[in-house]
Amino acid sequence: MPRFYCPPPLPFGGSFDLPPDAAHHAARVLRLREGNRVEIFDGLGNECHGVIAELGGKRVVVGEITAVNADRESPLPVMLAQALSSSEKMDWVIQKATELGVAEIQPLDTERSVARLSAERAAKRLEHWRQVAISACEQCGRNRLPEIHAPLDIMAWLQQTKELPATKLMLLPQGAASLHGREKPQGEVVLLIGAEGGFTQAESDSALRCGFSPIRLGARVLRTETAAVAGLAALQTLWGDFR
Repeated sequence: MPRFYCPPPLPFGGSFDLPPDAAHHAARVLRLREGNRVEIFDGLGNECHGVIAELGGKRVVVGEITAVNADRESPLPVMLAQALSSSEKMDWVIQKATELGVAEIQPLDTERSVARLSAERAAKRLEHWRQVAISACEQCGRNRLPEIHAPLDIMAWLQQTKELPATKLMLLPQGAASLHGREKPQGEVVLLIGAEGGFTQAESDSALRCGFSPIRLGARVLRTETAAVAGLAALQTLWGDFR
C-alpha cells in the first residue's frame, strides 16, 4: 500500500484529510482513486490503514481508519555523527541511514568539511534533511523518524559526548581494530564519520580523548558517504536486526 507521513496526532477512526503535500502526491503523482487502500504514519511509531473515501481538487479524504501494530525499528539504537559533505552526498547519507534504521543523525562541521553553512542555511538544510528522512520512511516502512540534530562544530560536540554512556566508534583508515570480536553494546552506539578529507590530527586526537575507539572497515579507504552506509550495515549485521 502507498504510505504517507502525517504529523501527529493520527485519527484512530472516522475520516481524515491528508496534509497538502501527501494529498498532492497521492492524487497527482501516484494517481490513486477512491477505494484505494493506504497507510499513514506519524513519525512517532504509530501507523494506520485506511481507504480513500473522497478525492477531488486538492483534497484527499481517508476513511475506514484502523490502527496497526507494526514495529520495524532496529533493536540497536545508533547515532550517526556525520561530517558535513556536499548537499547531494549528505542527502544520500541521510536517506540511506534512515533506511538502515539509525535513531539519530548529528551533522558535524569539521576542519575538512566541504560544505559550510551559515545559521540561516543550516536551518533550511535541517528542514530539507527532515523531508529526505520522511521520504525514506515512506519508502522503507519505518514509522519512527530519526531525530536529525542541528549541525555542530565537531570539537564542541566531542566535549558534549565526553560523559555520554554509549559505545563510541570512529571510523579511521589507520584504525587498528575491527568490529569483529567486540562485545555486543548494551546501549546506544555512536558512529563517527569524517569528511571527504578525513579528520585532522587534532580532531582524531580529541575524539580518542573523549572515549572513541578507532575502527577500520577492511583495507580500503572509503568515501565519507560509503563509510557511513558500510558502517551502519556492519553494526546492524553484528548486533541489530540484520542477524
